[in-house]
Amino acid sequence: MAPPTPTSTLTVLLDRCRSMSQLKQIHAQVLSLGLSGDAFLLSKLVFFAAISGSGDIGYSLLAFSSVPSPTAFLYNTLIRGFSITRSPSSKPFSLYIRMLRSPTPPDHLTFPFLLKSSARLSDLSLGQSVHSHVAKLGFDPDRFIQNSLIHMYAACDEIADARKVFDGIRQPNSVSWNALIDGYAKCGDLAEARKLFDRAPEPDVVSWSAMIDGYVKGGNYRGALAVFRAMGDDPSAPKPNSVTMVSVLCACAHLGALDHGRRMHRYIKDNGLVLALPLATSLVDMYAKCGSIGEAMGVFLSVPVEKTDVLIWNAVIGGLALHGKGEESLAMFRKMESSGVEPDEITYLGLLSACVHGGLVEDAWRFFRSLKARGLKLHMEHYACMVDVLGRSGRVMEAFEFVRTMPLEPSASVLGALLSGCRTHGWVRLGEIVGRKLVELEPEHDGRYVGLSNVYAVARRWNEAKTWREAMEKKGVKKAPGFSEVEVDGVLHKFIAHDRTHPRSMEIHMVLGVLWRLMKMERDPD
Repeated sequence: MAPPTPTSTLTVLLDRCRSMSQLKQIHAQVLSLGLSGDAFLLSKLVFFAAISGSGDIGYSLLAFSSVPSPTAFLYNTLIRGFSITRSPSSKPFSLYIRMLRSPTPPDHLTFPFLLKSSARLSDLSLGQSVHSHVAKLGFDPDRFIQNSLIHMYAACDEIADARKVFDGIRQPNSVSWNALIDGYAKCGDLAEARKLFDRAPEPDVVSWSAMIDGYVKGGNYRGALAVFRAMGDDPSAPKPNSVTMVSVLCACAHLGALDHGRRMHRYIKDNGLVLALPLATSLVDMYAKCGSIGEAMGVFLSVPVEKTDVLIWNAVIGGLALHGKGEESLAMFRKMESSGVEPDEITYLGLLSACVHGGLVEDAWRFFRSLKARGLKLHMEHYACMVDVLGRSGRVMEAFEFVRTMPLEPSASVLGALLSGCRTHGWVRLGEIVGRKLVELEPEHDGRYVGLSNVYAVARRWNEAKTWREAMEKKGVKKAPGFSEVEVDGVLHKFIAHDRTHPRSMEIHMVLGVLWRLMKMERDPD
């Protein structure tokens, strides 16, 4: 038996590689043995750094740059790697241009990842350019490319073009059907998505998940849970997977359906679904939004894998903030930093929210400055949180100055936070100016009239308060009725003010009457 060669030994090591530190050691051996020109070894090395979950896309680009004549496989690997980075990147297109200028022509595997990048960037012109290259090079019949085109056009809100590609496929496969169903669902056309779903030869778990997610994205959370129930009742339907459960848990979170969410958690355990970070994050978020921060923390602490994803940290930081646990939220952020996870814009939104609920003004300023120093994008929600924390603490003029010097035109949410501070601390004149501006911005929003009216009411200027209530009526703006939702045995019941359409309305009002009389007797026993 021949002794192993350096190349075969390094190949085995690359196949067994599990981390970037191991990869760098192997790469050093490749260089020291004079094998830097071995295309096979470099392909494996670039592939791990670009595609692996524990890889480093920057390192893969560095290794790629040392290859004198990269193959199509190497180009495609790097384009694919940049198409799946956390933040959408235009880097795949600069690599593609470099490829076109090289002796190495693109092949049918190059284009799906370019189309994926176009979709993630929501850049229709880029996607159309890729489509024209596909046609020019004769790759139109490739099923993988066709399905990627459907996804790209749908992601860019060009659902008619996505449908045109789909209709041009002779025999669409399940991926084709799912791409179009998902496209219609994400574009908000659930009726058409449902028609396609019902026509699909054999809807698989991706089809079902796309429908559920479409209802969630469209804000129809009850509809999402109804589809999930239908999935369970249909003997021919596939079993839900982790992707399905993420959407279902999101629906539960928005509805505040804690019992339902707990049942979904039991389903995950009973069916052996792996508690990977996306699913764990959804559970943490669901429990926090449904009022059970203890159970949210329990899931967070029990996650069996290393918490390398910022999303799960964001869920727990935001959840603690939502429950008024500002100091605990900030402590969790410090743990996140010590674990080496980089914060993003959502992290800072959670931190600022924690500062709002905890009255932590100086901490809020520190986080706001840190957000800018890191070069992260400032969103209107960050500004609104800063105005809110300043307004609540009584620093109304500081909040006003902050709004006045904003680089963006303040949104209704920013001005609403300032108005709230004015009302709470009696800044009537400023509140009057801000309130009128809000009415101009959103003349059909009942809350804007009510907010301004309340500023006058706090100052006991009853005539002005009445004037703005009357102005709302004259404009035909109706105050949205208040409502509450109660979950009983996993079923959500919605109660709207002055509405008696609930099937057990008579019993409910009878019990309320009894409770009212008991309360009255307690207060006035004579």
